[in-house]
This record gives sequence, structure tokens and C-alpha cells, in this order.
Amino acid sequence: MTATILDGKAFAARIRGEVATHVARLKEEHGITPGLAVVLVGEDPASQVYVRSKGKQTVEVGMASFEHRLDADTSEAELLALVRQLNEDPAVHGILVQLPLPGHLDEDLVINAIDPAKDVDGFHISNVGLLGTGQKAMVPCTPLGCLMMLRDHHGSLSGLDAVVIGRSNIVGKPMASLLLGDSCTVTIAHSRTKDLAEVVRRADIVVAAVGRPQMVPGDWIKPGATVIDVGINRIPAEGDKTRLVGDVDFDSAADVAGAITPVPGGVGPMTIACLLANTVTACCRANGLDEPSGLTA
Repeated sequence: MTATILDGKAFAARIRGEVATHVARLKEEHGITPGLAVVLVGEDPASQVYVRSKGKQTVEVGMASFEHRLDADTSEAELLALVRQLNEDPAVHGILVQLPLPGHLDEDLVINAIDPAKDVDGFHISNVGLLGTGQKAMVPCTPLGCLMMLRDHHGSLSGLDAVVIGRSNIVGKPMASLLLGDSCTVTIAHSRTKDLAEVVRRADIVVAAVGRPQMVPGDWIKPGATVIDVGINRIPAEGDKTRLVGDVDFDSAADVAGAITPVPGGVGPMTIACLLANTVTACCRANGLDEPSGLTA
């Protein structure tokens, strides 16, 4: 293996440390405690794990954590009423409604009911539009984490050829916007792209976010390229066990790439760290204070 391993776990710990420092400063100098509200509807096991982790890390960095757990049969009107209540609560600077929602609830309606200034997931249509037009926005956490790792590794991204595999609203599209903002030449590819392998082979930066286990083999990777693997896929392992893999075949890609994120331990830990960073950013904006440098796009 020749590639440098981009350790997302260590990077996320560093980000959380910076967030904790900013939170302490806000408390000491301004008497303000950033607050993050997380809303969970239903009992999806994976969502419960994420919400517990978010709440734990929120408290660890000194912020206020507000958890709202609602029954799976909660009505749309009840959920929207809670969102309105959180929008109006001055102690809450960030609001996150955990997805997916139960099928009877309209996710787009709920997301767009959140105050865009408190939309720390960056999913509100206003934030999507602001990001797409290069204006100040709340940025989705996973793409923001990817950008931070790329900047940390490369310094300047200007002029680099980047290929984003995946066109989702959560990762692919905002990732492309962020890379454009850093003056990359950007291609958005996907499972229906003709000659996908050739498109990927020309990239200095590959961001794989297509949701297919080990779809990208090493012979698609340009020698020395940086590979950011956003995929988290569970596949069968020996016996009755399973294991997590990314969208990239790590072993073959690591022999060619200049740098690569592992799965697990790469992009994943950055997502919650960037959620905390977004909450601090939202708090500073709400109070007319300077935003923390290094924690935004």
C-alpha cells in the first residue's frame, strides 16, 4: 500500500476540540451557550444510535442538547408544531430532524419548515440555493467534512480536476458546489455515466458517494489521486458476520492513490463533528458575532 491514510477519526477529534474552544469563549465573553435540538420520530435502530451519539458529543463540547423523541405515528401537524416551537426558541441555534421519517410524513415539507438560519443539516431549499449560487449558507455536514479533509491534505484545491460519483441532494450535489467554490474543475458522475471508469481515471480528486459497495476498483484511480470514500455499506463476512466497506475497493485503490479515506474511520466521524461546527456557526450568526475560522466552507 502506498497511499496516505486520511484519518477521519483523528481529524474529527481535532474539529470537536476547536468547537469546544469556541463554545467556551462564547460562554465566557458573551454569556451565550450554543444549543442543538435533535428530533427523532419513531424507533429506527440506526437513527436511535445516531441521535444518542449526537447528543453525547454535543454535551461533551459544552453545548446545550435538546432531544425530542416522538412516536412513529406522530402526525405531520404535531411535528410541524414542534419545529415552529424550536424555530422560536432563542436557546436553540441548530435544529436537526433525523431522517428518514416514517412514510406518512412529508420529509421535504418538514425540512423546509425549519428556520434556514437554524438548519444545521443544510437541507432547507434556501440553503441549497445559497450554496449553489456561491453565497453564505448552512452547508450539509458530510460534504463539509470532505472539504475540510481535502483542504487539510492539499492546502489549495485550485485547478484540480475533481470527480464526484453520486448526485444525491445530501452529498453529491453540495459536494460539487463546494469543490467549485474552491476553484476545482468538477464533474458529477453517477451509475449511468458512459465510460465511468475513464471519467474517474482523469481525476486528481475522487469523491465516491454512490451507495454501492466497492464499486470503484483501484484501476479506475489515477496514480497519486486523493480518494474520499463517503460510502458506508454492510456486506457479508466470514460465518454469519458482516463488515463495513465503502464505495471504493480500498485495498486495490490504496495501492494507486496518493491519499485515501478508510471505511470505517474516514468520512463518517467528520459528519457529527461538522454538525457541531455548524451549530456554533449558526449561533455566531444569530448573535452578530464573527464566525469561527476553519469550521465553515
